[in-house]
Amino acid sequence: MQGFIDWMNKSFTPKMNKITGNAWVAGIQDAIMGVLPLILVGSLMTLLSLLKMVIPAIPDLDMINNFSFGLMSLFIAFLIPYYVMQRKKVLDKTIVAGTAGAALYLIAIFPKFSADGATVSFTFERFGGVGMFVALIAGLFTAFIMYLFSKFSFFRNNDSLPDFIVVWFDSLLPVTLILLVGWAFTFQWHIDLFTVINAIFKPLTASAQSFWGFVFFSFLGIFFYSFGISAWVLYPVLYGVWVQGIQENANLVAAGHVATNIHTMEVAAGWIDLGGMGATFGLVFMMTFLAKSKRLKLIGGTVLVPTIFNINEPAIFGAPIAFNPVMMVPMWINGIVLPAITWLTMHFGLVTIPDKMNQMWYLPIGVSTYIFNLDWRGLVLMAVNLVISTLIWYPFFRVYDNQLVETEAAKARAKKEKQAAKVAAEKLQGATES
Repeated sequence: MQGFIDWMNKSFTPKMNKITGNAWVAGIQDAIMGVLPLILVGSLMTLLSLLKMVIPAIPDLDMINNFSFGLMSLFIAFLIPYYVMQRKKVLDKTIVAGTAGAALYLIAIFPKFSADGATVSFTFERFGGVGMFVALIAGLFTAFIMYLFSKFSFFRNNDSLPDFIVVWFDSLLPVTLILLVGWAFTFQWHIDLFTVINAIFKPLTASAQSFWGFVFFSFLGIFFYSFGISAWVLYPVLYGVWVQGIQENANLVAAGHVATNIHTMEVAAGWIDLGGMGATFGLVFMMTFLAKSKRLKLIGGTVLVPTIFNINEPAIFGAPIAFNPVMMVPMWINGIVLPAITWLTMHFGLVTIPDKMNQMWYLPIGVSTYIFNLDWRGLVLMAVNLVISTLIWYPFFRVYDNQLVETEAAKARAKKEKQAAKVAAEKLQGATES
């Protein structure tokens, strides 16, 4: 185990961090972070729509959700090339790249023009979560072309023209090429890129929504996290699965069907990541009230409140759990057991599958869970998962707590011996001087 951890620490983790820091991957991560405020606004509107069931006087604010979360893919298509150019230090073309990405995305979702060309219509649904993978492709393709042409200039070593004029002309070729590609597919060959790209990614989304896919990806994120690697390394793929899944659930329910996609952020936040990734709430509770070690009791009391709000970085790196052979194992076990229980329970209809986008994972444990599906049975499942995760943590917690107690006792004995030796030395020195 220690050899494996050493290999992960010295070899695997640095490589994964290098991948995460890659301009292309980091650009996608930055883009997702960039739209989070709008997604949170959409989540707030969802919450207000739930309150409207109790307080009818609250106005219908669904339209705000449509123009925040509902336009997410369009924003992503703009932000990916923007941030990739920023990461690649091509700072003079960030805005141009972003607008080109948005334009390509609008072409890719197959707009329809009237006979006279005066009006254009879009399928509004394609702007939202179901267009996530199309936005990723459009954004990355735009970023690639813009970066490819970034070293070319019509006015090399020419200081007589204003910079913005140089940027305008140097952007002509790459932007034209980007739009020509979109034009050829959509208006010449009449290929619906939106449908084609989603069909290509369908095996991925289908496998991720399966039992084994859900358990695997849930475990993988927790496994990385136990080595200090942010789960963001998986977001370029998983975020598309999540938002597409919850959007499809909403569409199914609106059409009178039952939601089927279990692999969403709402499910992970409400029933698996109890206290944060790895379900650390039970562990932190035991650290606070059951630990004999001064270290664990102090850390537990310090991080208990953040953990209630599903923020567990202080516990992961403070206990520590990351790179701790004793504590990593129960974290991995939770990363397999809780997703398995949750998927099976929802798949067989024992708990309602969430069908509304609501990423308020930072609400207290239990509160967020109920908001996600408004099903009291969901609270029962959460309580079961909480008990099971705590039982999984317990024996490992006891072993680690006892280790720390022994370490603390040894340090205390060493300190007393050092003080006794110092006192004896001082007495000997005093006797010698007298």
